[in-house]
Order: sequence, then C-alpha cells, then structure tokens
Amino acid sequence: MATNASMEEFEALLNESFEMDTPDEGSVVKGKVLAIEAGQAIIDIGYKMEGRIDLKEFAEPGESAKIEVGDEVEVFLDRVENARGEASISRDKARREEAWDRLEKAYADEERVEGAIFGRVKGGFTVDLGGAVAFLPGSQVDVRPVRDAGPLMGMKQPFQILKMDRRRGNIVVSRRAILEESRAEQRAEVIGNLTEGQAVDGVVKNITEYGAFVDLGGVDGLLHVTDMAWRRVNDPREILTIGETVKVQVIKINKETHRISLGMKQLQDDPWGEVAAKYALDSTHQGRVTNITDYGAFVELEPGVEGLVHVSEMSWTKKNVHPGKIVSTSQEVEVMVLEIDSAKRRVSLGLKQTQRNPWEVFAENNPVGKEIEGEVKNITEFGLFVGLDNDIDGMVHLSDITWDGRGEDALGDFRKGDMVKAVVTEVDVEKERISLSIKALDGSFDTAVDGVKRGSIITVEVTSIEEGGIEVEYEGAKSFIRRSDLSRDRAEQRPERFGVGDKLDVRVTNVDAKTRRLGLSIKAREIAEEKEAVEQYGSSDSGASLGDILGAALKSDDE
Repeated sequence: MATNASMEEFEALLNESFEMDTPDEGSVVKGKVLAIEAGQAIIDIGYKMEGRIDLKEFAEPGESAKIEVGDEVEVFLDRVENARGEASISRDKARREEAWDRLEKAYADEERVEGAIFGRVKGGFTVDLGGAVAFLPGSQVDVRPVRDAGPLMGMKQPFQILKMDRRRGNIVVSRRAILEESRAEQRAEVIGNLTEGQAVDGVVKNITEYGAFVDLGGVDGLLHVTDMAWRRVNDPREILTIGETVKVQVIKINKETHRISLGMKQLQDDPWGEVAAKYALDSTHQGRVTNITDYGAFVELEPGVEGLVHVSEMSWTKKNVHPGKIVSTSQEVEVMVLEIDSAKRRVSLGLKQTQRNPWEVFAENNPVGKEIEGEVKNITEFGLFVGLDNDIDGMVHLSDITWDGRGEDALGDFRKGDMVKAVVTEVDVEKERISLSIKALDGSFDTAVDGVKRGSIITVEVTSIEEGGIEVEYEGAKSFIRRSDLSRDRAEQRPERFGVGDKLDVRVTNVDAKTRRLGLSIKAREIAEEKEAVEQYGSSDSGASLGDILGAALKSDDE
C-alpha cells in the first residue's frame, strides 16, 4: 500500500512539473536567437525547446530583416513539437497578437495608428499595422480619387481605424479621415488669415465647365467662370491652365462651410463705366457674335461689353426663323445701339436697323399703279403671295385676281413658282403690307368708259338674250340690262322682243370701276326723254295731250 501511494505521489509531482515547465500552445512566449542559417533564425524558447522562423517574418514591409544572434524576441507557439521534433513557432502570429491588443486599445481611444500599404486587392489595398493586416477601401485612400497609388506603397503613415472584429480578423482603416482632419485644421488656419476683398496668389488645381479650383496654400477656392473676366468666357480653359499661378481676389468666405469664392475680373477695370459715353443711342458699331440662343444673339462690342440682338430685331423679313440661321458664332456683324441700361449692365442692339426698311424702299420705287412682276411664293385660301425685291412679299387678294368669275376658281390657274404680273394698289409701310392686283392689268374697261358718266346716253349692241334680261356690250365692256329696265311700258318688258346684234340707245345709271360694270336702262332713257319733251313743248295750261307733245318732239327731231 505504501508503495502504491508513493508511485501516485510521484506521478502527480511529475505531471505538475510538466505543466509548470511546458508553455501552452497558442500563446506568446519569449525566445532568444541562437543562430541564423539558411534564411532562418533558430530560437530557444526555453523549456529545452527550439524552433525555426524564416527571416522574412522579422522584416517590416519593404525592408530587410533586422535581427542578430543573441536578440530576444517574442514568438507565437503553435505546437510544442512538430514532425522534426522542434517547436512550431511564428514571429508573424506573435506580432499579430501583440498588434491586435495595441489596435483594440487605439480603436477604443479613437487614436491614430501607424501602418504601411503593401498590397492591392479588389476594392482597395492591404495595410500592415505592425503585424495585423487591415483593409483600406479605395474610397478611403485620399480626399480625391487616386489614379496611381504607387508612391504610397511601403510608406509608413498614419491611419484611422473605422471598424475592427478580432473574432473574424477584420480591420478597416482610412487614410482619408486623417487627411481631412489635417486639411480641416490647415483650412481653418488659412481661412483665418484671409479677408474678403483681399488679393492673393493661387495655383490652378482643377478646371471644370463652370470654373476652376485654385489652391490658396492648403485651402481651395472656387473661381466661377462668370468671375474670370468681364467678357463672356465659354470655356475656362481658354484663359487658364492647370498648374498656373494666378492672382485672384477673395469675394466671399463662408465661415461655416469653409467655402471661398474667388474672382479675377474684380482686379481689372470695369468696362461698363464708359459704356453710355462710348455707345450712343442709334449709333452703329462692329461686333462679334459670342453666343446664340432661341431668343436672340449676344454680340461683343468690346471685351467685357456684350449686347443682345433680340430675335425680333434681327431681320426685316425673316420673322419666324431661329437666330442661328441668320448669324453664326464668331461672325463679325454691324449693329445699332437701341437701348442702354447701365444699372442692369444691358445693351439692346439691332441688326436689321443697319439696313433700310425694305417696305420703305419698295414704296419709293413702286408707287401705286405701277406694274410689277414676281414669283408666286405661296397660295392660300384668300389669295396669292408674290415675291418682290429684298425678300418681301405682296398679296393678291381673291377679289383682285380676275374680273370674270370667282376668285376661288381662278386660284386653280396658279402654281408655286409661276411668274405673274400685277399692279401695286396699296403699300402700308407701318403694317409691312403690300396689296397687288392682277385684274387691274386689264385697262380695257377704263378705256371703254372714258368720258362716260351717269346720265349719259350711249348705244350698245345686244349680245345675248336671257330670261331675266339682255346682255349688251359697249366698246368691249359687257353689261346686263334687267327685264324691269327694258321698257317704261310694262307690256314691253319682254327680252324676246330683242335680237342678238340689235343696236339700242340706253341711259347710264351707274359706273362701277371696281366691278367693271355699267348700270344701263332703256326705261330710264324713255322716262328722261319724256320729261325733257314735257319741259320743252308743253305747259301746265296749254291743254295739250302727252301724245301731242311727243308727236311734236319727234317731228322736230325728224326735221
């Protein structure tokens, strides 16, 4: 029994000795470098155990290993004994454990950590934080997108830990946060030294469509395109290049957002100070078209001074045409000053005013009654439009196309492009309207009725017998005598008692030059002759009958 107890005590003491002398696997232990050979360091970790570690595990990213025989190092014990009977140890894992302890403390205290970018992965980069590997997203490398990260590789620099999970071994860091914080401090310092209205030098860092960003020594200011020059600047690249040093004026500083507005033109003389004196109303000047819009064109009179030619002031004749079809960008044009508003920095210009009003010119050269010739430009339901000189049109109304028939029917005889002759009947310069007449070309009616007036007795020839009267002709001009005007005697108002070719004396009751018609009547002639006979041969107390009076009158005519 005593022997068995002694053996148990000995075994317990032996196990206790092993537990005390052998370190736990998965822990960090201290060791001493015994030798360096074949690219490895042989390390004694005590407890009569040795292990080997590749020298590269002792090197910082981008550097060579700095280790010598006799150096004491901390290593991670993976296994007490491997296949070769040696301890399986790792410097990297030891550094990682050490680093995680240090990083967790820094993360909790929101402190910066030092590391070096050593690799590129999908979506970003890998960073060595002194033994622990972290992920640096591409968006967190710099405040602006980085096209070439080469210069940053292997360089020790500060990072901010955004997120970490030791169980999963994940660490996410940001370089951008450090830069923004540093930049904010620098911006605050620079902005504190700036005042509105101050002139400073800056370097053009970036150019956009709307302006340029200028570095004022650690803080950027925006130089808007409208503040680059007094003249219109369509593209900032016309006057600026990246890297160029420019003198600018601080226009406005926003203390809350740290935004700075800059200007270049403010350091130059304002050309609008002499505009009213240099450009008198109704004076003409040469200018260059700088911009074309739907409502007009901008013309530069001098650098910094532009005026607008409204679409309504561009052409006398082209009313519904886009300004781009009348002028082109960079074209030199002559314009007239119509209005100046110095307070609003506006000049109204006219392009058409530099040329004479074509309707005035036409009125001077083509008085009413003159015969002209032109091309049919358009045919509408109410007439023809005829092209005239200087791109203006005259209109022939339906009622002025023909004397015979309906004007609507006569429209079918015309086509676009036909050359026609017409007579000018009216020119309204103010309303820009010219009236023409084709039927006025036929002057036979005026010739025929020359000297004929109301009350005249003329001889006509019967040309047609109709149910309602007869058609007659006088010197080529045709007229119609109604049945009721064929005789004073109702029984004789019969068209059939006349024949084609008969010669008749009729009385003129109306002369209508507009409709080219003569109003004629046999009945009116008979009544007029009766009245004249009574006045000449009869009296109120003679007692003579009407037959006697007419007989005497007729006898007198025969003699």
